[in-house]
Amino acid sequence: MSRLSELLAPRDDTQPWKGRYAHYDLVKEASIAVGIMALLAIVLSVLFSSPDDKPSTVAQWSRGTPVNFVTAATLELNGTSPTAEYGPPYNHNAAGQHAWFLRPQKWLAVSHPINTANDFVIDPLRTVSGDPTLRSAVAEYQAAPEKTKKAWGEAYAKPLEEYETAAEEKKTLPKTVTLDSTTDAVSVQVSGAGPVPRMMAGLLSLAQSGGLDGSLLTSKQFFQTDYTKPLLFMSDGGLLTERAEGQHLLGDQWGMMNETGSYPGQTWLWLYTVWYQVEPFKASQNADILVMLVMGLLSLLFICIPFIPIINRLPRWIPIYRLIWKEHYRSLAPTGRSGPSA
Repeated sequence: MSRLSELLAPRDDTQPWKGRYAHYDLVKEASIAVGIMALLAIVLSVLFSSPDDKPSTVAQWSRGTPVNFVTAATLELNGTSPTAEYGPPYNHNAAGQHAWFLRPQKWLAVSHPINTANDFVIDPLRTVSGDPTLRSAVAEYQAAPEKTKKAWGEAYAKPLEEYETAAEEKKTLPKTVTLDSTTDAVSVQVSGAGPVPRMMAGLLSLAQSGGLDGSLLTSKQFFQTDYTKPLLFMSDGGLLTERAEGQHLLGDQWGMMNETGSYPGQTWLWLYTVWYQVEPFKASQNADILVMLVMGLLSLLFICIPFIPIINRLPRWIPIYRLIWKEHYRSLAPTGRSGPSA
């Protein structure tokens, strides 16, 4: 056997070891390794971990932006909030995401029923004791016909929406809505709103005391772990959007892959999230299901690559594999076997 063949031939590691042996303390080495890794984990966590922000609550929202809270609560009462008009799994007020004959939200039906007027406004107000005026307002509202309820709600919501629009556009605020800086009470100058102003005042007071958070978490479970209702309520207002903007999470910088702060998120999701930035997905109300269908098709094509004519021949036409496995093919050379032909 030539010198070159001896160098290229694999070593025989099956022979008994004939060299000297040295003492090795495995427990000591393992303890040192674990200690170093634990120290590195702690230091890196302190330097690069995500910020531990306090959770958002309805009480925090109602104290910080009372007008926005009352505006969102009025929309919940009217049944015109995003949650009220979402459809399954919360209600039957919309068809949900669909494409062609595929209607998964409709097929799965309403699994978490939410009536925004009752769950977010009326039922919490019923828990308030010692306020006969508020109880009378709730009873009057419930006894009224649906048409009258809608008229009351729309009359009360109109000046609030004008106030919110002016505040967002940094224009002069209308005088029909005033905020008491001392008590954080909201006053709306409007006629034809029936008992709605009293109900909204009571709900704002309940929320600022922290009682509404508890009312929205009430369930039959021993541990209250279902935060669906308070999260949906807050998402219908401006609190979560405001926090997302402060953390650069609105998608303007890194798209839908944003991580907390000014950093890109899961870069391996770029192929999935990039579709949301282009038309027709960007403007579609059914973007979620359309993107899922596109990614499903691309994934299926990727799985079928070995069976697609021409494409499955590319590795042989462009033999990069020989460069990667050059040691393997070099070891086969003396025996006359050269592997698959290029």
